[in-house]
Amino acid sequence: MKTKIYADAKSALAGVVADGMTIMSGGFGLCGVPEDLIQALKTSGVRDLTVIGNNVGCDGHGMWHVLANNQIRKVLASYVGENKILESRYMNGEIEIEFNPQGTLAERIRAGGAGIPAFYTRTGYGTKVAEGKETRQFNGQWYVMETGLVADVSFVKAWKADEEGNLVYRKTARNFNPMMATAGRLVIAEVEQLVNIGEIPPDQVHTPGIYVDRIFVASNYVKHIERLTTRPRPAAEQGSGIAAAAGAEV
Repeated sequence: MKTKIYADAKSALAGVVADGMTIMSGGFGLCGVPEDLIQALKTSGVRDLTVIGNNVGCDGHGMWHVLANNQIRKVLASYVGENKILESRYMNGEIEIEFNPQGTLAERIRAGGAGIPAFYTRTGYGTKVAEGKETRQFNGQWYVMETGLVADVSFVKAWKADEEGNLVYRKTARNFNPMMATAGRLVIAEVEQLVNIGEIPPDQVHTPGIYVDRIFVASNYVKHIERLTTRPRPAAEQGSGIAAAAGAEV
């Protein structure tokens, strides 16, 4: 049986990427992002890409690197903040952005993976989101028709995989990754741990291996924090004091 395991991101991308293709890339902000695959995509030099994802990286991180290298022609995304290059290029007419409400984007990807060509949603009706789209009334309410999304290749980031490609995502790093794994014609999983077949209990598998074509273990992960906010210690202590006093009065 042909192995799904590859040495690294570069070899996993070999013979896969080409100019003008559509790529889905998992992640939300800096969480659950297939960083090695994105760097390998940048190094490949392919152009005129359409990228589908929640966002297009943040300044200096994630898909931002591919964008900064002038490789992206169109973006389908929900959130485009934290990215000054994208803002500048969009305002200058250098890149096309198809904005999607976040839930709609998630459902479009899920629908594409399930073989559903289109669906109706109330979200966006009467706004610019609905311009040029079919609308229809159900039970006295107006809905917008949205189409399912598929990609030539999906990049997903998982915490753990076995040799068959069964994937487990860790906490909020799950985000868009599982649905993108169903909506790519070819799926490459970048993982932190690779274990033997049978080591992942079946009821803990988030993405079955039937969806995954290629796997590799990534290296040198840095767990970025997009925005670190803390509560000043005096305020925390004051809050504890109030709580203690309230408890003493009971």
